[in-house]
Amino acid sequence: MLPCQRHLFDIPDDVAYLNCAYMSPLMKPALEAGAAGLARKAHPWELTPDKFFTGSDEFRATAAQLIDCSADCIAIVPSASYGIATAARNVPVRQGQNILVLAEQFPSNYYPWQRLVEENGASLKVVPWPEDHDWTTAVLNSLTADVAIAALPHVQWTSGGRLDLIRIGEACRKIGAALVLDLTQSLGALPFSVHDVQPDFAVAASYKWLLGPYSVGVLYVAPKWQGGIPLEENWIQRATARDFSSVLYTENYDVGARRFDMGERSNFALLPAAVRAMKQLLEWGVAQISETTGALNRQLANAAADLGFSAPAEPLRAPHYLALRRKEAIPKELPEVLAREKVFVSVRGSSIRVTPHVYNTAEDCERLIACLRRIAARKTTA
Repeated sequence: MLPCQRHLFDIPDDVAYLNCAYMSPLMKPALEAGAAGLARKAHPWELTPDKFFTGSDEFRATAAQLIDCSADCIAIVPSASYGIATAARNVPVRQGQNILVLAEQFPSNYYPWQRLVEENGASLKVVPWPEDHDWTTAVLNSLTADVAIAALPHVQWTSGGRLDLIRIGEACRKIGAALVLDLTQSLGALPFSVHDVQPDFAVAASYKWLLGPYSVGVLYVAPKWQGGIPLEENWIQRATARDFSSVLYTENYDVGARRFDMGERSNFALLPAAVRAMKQLLEWGVAQISETTGALNRQLANAAADLGFSAPAEPLRAPHYLALRRKEAIPKELPEVLAREKVFVSVRGSSIRVTPHVYNTAEDCERLIACLRRIAARKTTA
């Protein structure tokens, strides 16, 4: 368990922000690192050519520690959709084959595959919502020989359902299916290792559980795909990029996954902020973050049960993720009602999605429960 880290964030005492799965607050040290990086543009004569590479090298090395891989396997991307589109461009699917996705999967990990199957005469195979909340078994039962690609998350974004990616990875390898992962709702809050899971591609946007800025993300590319085709062709992904005096074109890319980097990857504001945030996650320890957020959510789940809400138990649910459901429909305006009390959560599908982090306190959880209790009492009185 980690002690509350609220002092590192600019969160007023009267704000209960329980919505990290929507967007994390940026830590003060990350904000300072980003501001210092942005200020470099005020003096462009000081931006020597080496600075176009040092920041990206540090980003790659830091992200690799979170994913448990070589820095050469990391590409710098602007979004999860960019990473998924990169995978879809390189992983083949033939006519008559299937691409496996979850019911209510996040659109950025659905639309690229929808287009790919339309272009190749293949089909999407949707894993139905499991009544027992066991997404892992539901996926394993759907991994038949006709599946060419399993495009999955680690955590289902509307339910908090946790997938056992080690077992799923083993099953994919047995049938020869590629495994493409969107880790945006888990990386940084739930331990993950590419050595254990062995995905073909895995992407995570920075602005949620990596506590980083918007418009930057991490893409893991397995060595077998590092000779593939990038989404774009830009100068900095080429082997001669470090020679600013050269005007010669080359067909050779830089080593490893760097060929898949986005253009203008050397963002002097975003990368320092993202690196600072990831280093703080490593200092805390992802396992400790998971245990700390899990304890808060267990407190919330027990209290919400008295109000008629239910949620899957761990390990079917990721510790950092709590999706509260009840028989009655969840009003879509509920977040606005709570926000007036300075309590912030999301409604996703038929759930109240509660996602705390290490800046939250037991008092934050109590404020949410108190608000739900008052809303329920007013509805009963009415």
